[in-house]
Amino acid sequence: MSVKIPTREEALQLFKQYNKTDGLVKHALSVEAVMRYIAEKLGEDVDQWGIIGLVHYEMFPEEHCVKCTEILTENNWPQEYIRAVASHGWGICTDIQPESQLEKYLYTIDELTGLVATTALVRPSKSVLDTKVKSVKKKWKDKRFAAGVDRSIIEKGAEILGLEISDVIELTIMGMRTAADEIGLAGDIRD
Repeated sequence: MSVKIPTREEALQLFKQYNKTDGLVKHALSVEAVMRYIAEKLGEDVDQWGIIGLVHYEMFPEEHCVKCTEILTENNWPQEYIRAVASHGWGICTDIQPESQLEKYLYTIDELTGLVATTALVRPSKSVLDTKVKSVKKKWKDKRFAAGVDRSIIEKGAEILGLEISDVIELTIMGMRTAADEIGLAGDIRD
């Protein structure tokens, strides 16, 4: 069977086949939204970046990136997509270092979406629509807050991108705002 560029609908269907929890779905949709937002700002392929952001995770945490690589390979996905997905686990569960801009951004913002989402949920509005960079940075300093978020990965990612943490946080917030309803973070605020 030949390699086929997946559509967003095919990617979402495959993702949902291997991810059943609401939290994982919202995480994937958050990462997808941020990747699409960044791709648009950079003049990159929005669908490619979004699809890779969407399928970057699977429900096998003990085999993270390994199982996803197997699933995408079995479904004849392009090697470029498979490599990008695997590279977001660099230094954690793979030795595939992010090289392209797409890979570097995926590596950097994956963990950050969790910190932004958690920050939004403790706001009175429970919304990403009024979440500010300074709010996320304040929570960043409290290591007990969203303790599962590995801040060192975000720092390393920002460094390889040549960006300040504040810039990466801003991009992540703005990207997540584009999917606020879908990811359950519209809260009580409306534009």
